[in-house]
Amino acid sequence: MTKNELIDAIASKSGLTKADSQKALNAVMESIAGELKRGGNVQLVGFGTFSVDERAAREGRNPATGEKMQIPAKKVAKWKPSKGLID
Repeated sequence: MTKNELIDAIASKSGLTKADSQKALNAVMESIAGELKRGGNVQLVGFGTFSVDERAAREGRNPATGEKMQIPAKKVAKWKPSKGLID
């Protein structure tokens, strides 16, 4: 499902216009992204939890040359689905 298809689904299920559905979706995505940038978590009961995880620096290899290289530490966003969604 693409973002536009999701906007269409929101509009049809909520009775909102497509423009209002797009604004609502964008607001939700910006709110989640903002909280993750601050290092927080977003828990949506019945759906899942968005959080930030830290990956340690590690050694890797360049696939083209086979040369060893250092991969720096970084923060990544992750999502864990709720038990209700999995079942």
